[in-house]
Amino acid sequence: MSNNIDNEIAQGYADFADETDATVENSENNPASVDNGFVFTESEMSDINRKLRACFDGRIVRKDLTKSIKEGANVPVYVLEFLLGQYCSSDEPTVIEEGVANVKRILADNYVRPDEAQKILSMLRQRGSYTVIDKITVNLNIKKDTYEAEFSNLGIKAIPISENYPSQYDRLLCGGIWCIVQLEYEYIEEDKGASPIHIRKLTPIQMPHVDIDELKQGRKAFTKEEWMDVMLRSIGMEPDNLSYREKWLLLARMLPLVENNFNLCELGPRSTGKSHIFKEISPNSILVSGGQTTVANLFYNMGRKTVGLVGLWDCVAFDEVAGINFKDKDGIQIMKDYMASGSFARGKEEKAASASMVFVGNINQSVDVLLKTSSLFDPFPPEMGTDTAFLDRMHCYIPGWEIPKFRPHHFTNDYGFITDYLAEFIRELRKEQYGDALDKYFRLGKNLNQRDTIAVRKMVGGFIKLLYPDGEFTKEQLEEILKISLEMRRRVKEQLKKLGGMEFYDVNFSYFDNETFEELYVSVPEQGGGKLIPEGMCNPGQVYTVSQGKTGMLGVFRLESQMLPGNGKFERSGLGSDTKCKEATTTAFNFLKANANRISGSISTTTKDYIINYQDLQGIGMTNKLALPTLIALASVALGKPTQSSLAVLGEISIAGTMIKVDELANSLQVCLDSGAKKVLLPITSAADLGTVPSELIGCFNLIFYQSAEDAVFKALGVE
Repeated sequence: MSNNIDNEIAQGYADFADETDATVENSENNPASVDNGFVFTESEMSDINRKLRACFDGRIVRKDLTKSIKEGANVPVYVLEFLLGQYCSSDEPTVIEEGVANVKRILADNYVRPDEAQKILSMLRQRGSYTVIDKITVNLNIKKDTYEAEFSNLGIKAIPISENYPSQYDRLLCGGIWCIVQLEYEYIEEDKGASPIHIRKLTPIQMPHVDIDELKQGRKAFTKEEWMDVMLRSIGMEPDNLSYREKWLLLARMLPLVENNFNLCELGPRSTGKSHIFKEISPNSILVSGGQTTVANLFYNMGRKTVGLVGLWDCVAFDEVAGINFKDKDGIQIMKDYMASGSFARGKEEKAASASMVFVGNINQSVDVLLKTSSLFDPFPPEMGTDTAFLDRMHCYIPGWEIPKFRPHHFTNDYGFITDYLAEFIRELRKEQYGDALDKYFRLGKNLNQRDTIAVRKMVGGFIKLLYPDGEFTKEQLEEILKISLEMRRRVKEQLKKLGGMEFYDVNFSYFDNETFEELYVSVPEQGGGKLIPEGMCNPGQVYTVSQGKTGMLGVFRLESQMLPGNGKFERSGLGSDTKCKEATTTAFNFLKANANRISGSISTTTKDYIINYQDLQGIGMTNKLALPTLIALASVALGKPTQSSLAVLGEISIAGTMIKVDELANSLQVCLDSGAKKVLLPITSAADLGTVPSELIGCFNLIFYQSAEDAVFKALGVE
């Protein structure tokens, strides 16, 4: 650390302590590296805490103290923890209690609430001096050749400030930082144009420097699980009350803070803490609430020739994505450009920035419903949520619905890094790159295009920085990171496939082990598992078909049939009042009555009754292309013979048995693949369209062509 800066902060704190009459034991420790000072007995001290004490003494704080005050004070966490580190550095519970009381008093007396700004200015005028805690931004007034400070909550501007401060703490010039400021008030009658308010002393509540080598050295003392718990406790979470999967998802939220130009999306239920980390934990990120923004504010103001938020912050997070609205027509285009390349063009210049983009919002329906009816990007405004070019730029999609709604027991009372220390070393790690670490042991599968590869490498690099900042990890540990990275990107790709069709057919992400050359596939939990078309033989009369539903989307439909003694009745359920669907099923039954003998002499349409139940498996509205599937289902149940295993029926027939070719063949085959089909029954008339289907997709199936309606029945039942 720079001695000058250390001394500055130390002196600033000393002055502040004097002014607030704090009754706290004086410490010779450097206040910049704040020490919480708690001493454990052997029995109380866990393994992790013992290691933290040994390796990061002075960098940790008890999070329950932060929590107890935070609930009653609307002040950022890093401001609180700075004060707690100063006032609660003692072994004695009574002194800790006094320290907490002091912090509360300081916040009550000195933290500026916007609604009390005038009251504080009045007290400043009466007393002649006053100490405040506020967010300070400094601007250079070129006309006067002076630096001027702006106080966020106090609401005052153009306050003269010594040029020493912006030269020492350049963040004052880049969006502002929280500070302890000693103000003086002196009104001079002769100089009415000058501000009566002056800054006597300014002390940032932020660490000016972090020793990254110290961090890397300290990391070596912890196991992976222990370090993961330390990182989660540092952001206020209690890992003991989270599942292993939930821990990984919470860690993923930190990726935009540790990676440059990382685009992340998280949609999920309310109260899962989606925006918490970007608002409270890191002083290097900004949360844009309300959604309304401008190109000038976000990227570049051509009038003032100043860079917007992406140039001032490490991470720009948009809260409530449903409300994102650009006043400028070209806003989304510029955002797409920036998300892809990390640069944007305004006027005659091209500007580069490294800020990550984060989009968080609420899902109002269940995931199952969204997957059936639209896409997981549905909460986005239409100009974003249906723009595949925009969504393709998302590196990572965190499944927010898997994170629990936070309750008091999810927040830790244990020790973690001081938020400021955490934020600074994370910021320092942005300079390092680990994206190529996977090349030593693995290579990515052929279904990953360039954007997929970049996204996965960024995530791998980010997780390594968070979990193994010393760069030491095993092949197994790297494989674990690679799997979750592939899953997070595949979630984006799966939704793109829904929206963009065959352009994004290659979603079967995989990786190869460089030693064994084995190809391993990675699935997405909400898509995989329960395949709609099961493996193995179905019951007679059970048929699966893929076609367009009422909404225009492609989906899977199941027919289940029964045959009873009777007099040739045909009953249908699951179709509601849809006349077109009923007509298609009637066509099938009439065709069977006319041509039963050509299929099999044992089929009776006069002494048996038939019942078929139709199911829309994906909630997209029932299809009216039901004649051929119904015919196959009737023949299957009449003969007591099941269809071939994992079979999907495509195509349709007219009343005369004429074959109707498949619309959107490539997309239909993709749906078959996603649904678990291994064999596909196709009309020979669709053979000409196979040229539009990627060869990789064709290779996934056993394609069975039929020449007529009767031929379709024979081949579906596996009769030669």
